[in-house]
Amino acid sequence: MLTRGKLATQTGCNIETIRYYEATGLLPAPARNASGYRIYTADHLRRLKFIQRAKALGFSSEQVHELLDLSDPGEDHTRAAVKSITETHINAIADKIRDLQRIKRRLSQISSFCDGSAGSADSCPILESLFDES
Repeated sequence: MLTRGKLATQTGCNIETIRYYEATGLLPAPARNASGYRIYTADHLRRLKFIQRAKALGFSSEQVHELLDLSDPGEDHTRAAVKSITETHINAIADKIRDLQRIKRRLSQISSFCDGSAGSADSCPILESLFDES
């Protein structure tokens, strides 16, 4: 049995983030003790660690919710459904990598136009290229 503060300490998760996860349904609302304090269980701890690991891998809150739904025991879910979510995420990451590589190439190109001197910034080729609409 853990309080929210102890749950936060054990997971390194911010208390406000735990509240957010509860509000969005990623983390079920805990029971309360006689004094009204929220009491988190080992299941809450396990689920929160799952959420943190999934978020660290870049899964969106919606995807984490879907993965958690698929992990519910007693349901007739397949590994194919889990793999599908993961493959979709991998493809989105690949798209982002391509976009970042394109951005890097463009920035390298416009950076090469600037000599980095002590000259006036208002005539810097980098700034000019950012103002250029073409």
